[in-house]
Amino acid sequence: MRAVIYARYSSDRQSEASIEDQVRLCRERIEREGWVLVHAYADPALSGASALRPQYQALLEQSRKGAFDIVVAEALDRLSRDQEDVAALYKHLSFSGIRILTLAEGEISELHVGLKGTMNALFLKDLAQKTRRGLEGRVRKGFSGGGKAFGYDIARETDAAGEPLRGKRCINEAEAEAVRRIFKEFAAGHSPRAIARSLNKGAVPGPDGKPWQDTTIRGHATRRTGILRNDLYAGKLVWNKQQYRKDPHTGRRLARPNPSSEWIIEDVPDLRIVDDALWQAVQSRLDVIRSSDRVVKARSKRFWEHRRARHLLTGLVFCHECGSPLTTVGKDYLACGKARRSGACGNRRSIKRAHVEETVLSSLKNNLMKPALVEEFIRGFHEEVNRHQRILEQDTHAKRRRLGELTRRLDGLYEAIAEGLRTPGLKAKLEGLEAEKSALAAQIEAAPPPAPRLHPNLAALYRRKVESLHAALDAPESRTEAAQILRGLIERIAVRPLASSGFEIELIGEIARMIDVALAPQNAKTAPEGAVPDAYRSSVKVVAGRGFEPLTFRL
Repeated sequence: MRAVIYARYSSDRQSEASIEDQVRLCRERIEREGWVLVHAYADPALSGASALRPQYQALLEQSRKGAFDIVVAEALDRLSRDQEDVAALYKHLSFSGIRILTLAEGEISELHVGLKGTMNALFLKDLAQKTRRGLEGRVRKGFSGGGKAFGYDIARETDAAGEPLRGKRCINEAEAEAVRRIFKEFAAGHSPRAIARSLNKGAVPGPDGKPWQDTTIRGHATRRTGILRNDLYAGKLVWNKQQYRKDPHTGRRLARPNPSSEWIIEDVPDLRIVDDALWQAVQSRLDVIRSSDRVVKARSKRFWEHRRARHLLTGLVFCHECGSPLTTVGKDYLACGKARRSGACGNRRSIKRAHVEETVLSSLKNNLMKPALVEEFIRGFHEEVNRHQRILEQDTHAKRRRLGELTRRLDGLYEAIAEGLRTPGLKAKLEGLEAEKSALAAQIEAAPPPAPRLHPNLAALYRRKVESLHAALDAPESRTEAAQILRGLIERIAVRPLASSGFEIELIGEIARMIDVALAPQNAKTAPEGAVPDAYRSSVKVVAGRGFEPLTFRL
């Protein structure tokens, strides 16, 4: 029987030795049972409340492929502490004929899933309540409830018994001076964007040593985040402003603001950085901005819920120098957002959006599928496919040879048994050979399909398709569908200013996706899937473009 191990530990008071101990104990159990250990999956320092664990997901993926017969773990809570996830895991593995065995509970059944899942869920809830109670007690004493704000250091102090006092903070004078500078400049009328550029120009390090951003300074009004809204700078410790809830669809923890009536506020005058007059001046200006007609009108439209690609290449164009997205400048131009907001990038030049769009469309239509390039790509594609196919055929041939050998050995043993042969261990030997035979037969049966062949007229097909899409962009009734397909061809566009003049435009797209479009029916409104089988949809990219006269693509 093929077995795998799953081990995990949380970050609370455990170390990596916990993983080693879990694997060692599970391996000993597997050896006693006479099973074959296929793989050991381990997720260190990750909570069992979430299923978004890399090795846990890898285990699920391999289970769908029938790569093992049983999962061994120290306890059921190592696999998951979430009741719903435990039930889903058991249902999934049971469907695939895979058993679960833990050292603590034995073989897992529906009864374990119900009872232990409930107990683990209650444990998490109880732990959260106790943790929250402990944090509240610390906050009411004027200690930190977690995290380290910019402008402060962790104070290493001990109590009378020599135990460390957790949550004590002290002012970092260098960072505090940067905080005072931000407050003074904002009160004087400077914008967060201008302040960020000024700080970065003066090489003043931001939080965690990163460049300053305007959003870091401005923050969020409702959540009371950002430098300008941090009440700690005014000598007030505010806790319980938000709580975290797990999204049942993604498994991620999302912050939800609490009403101000539930906030816990404690005075900590020894941590004050900004005097009261400056604090009130800044808060007054923030309130004026928030209540201005322009901001009120923008919030009333709830624009963040209705965002979509307004232009053909929205969200696809990036700065070659720093990697940040190019943002709209004025009506018709694009420029590096980081350079404009914080001055952290030296690329201050803007480029006309129409030039970028025309260059990209021209490249897709005239350069990407030149016959010589397509011929080279198809040749390389088929070489790789044939190499992969030869390896698979050799592997399948070896498995067939081994299957024939096992069949002959089993036939010999069956005849010996029929003639009265009885020896210790014969039954175990037979079961092992039969299990290996069944596994080989299943692997041979699941051999991949024949290698695909690309259409010989791919270049011409692709060019006609993109030309028709290009023309469809000018027709109001078909622009949305055409833009959607063209955007699907492009992964990323990087724009780099040249030393003399002009720009280099680098276009990156997925070859397999482009082939899908080329082979779609002429009247198709959306790009198809499956022209190239999933097994061969590798991340092959094409790159091109220099100035407004695109060069040939490099495969």
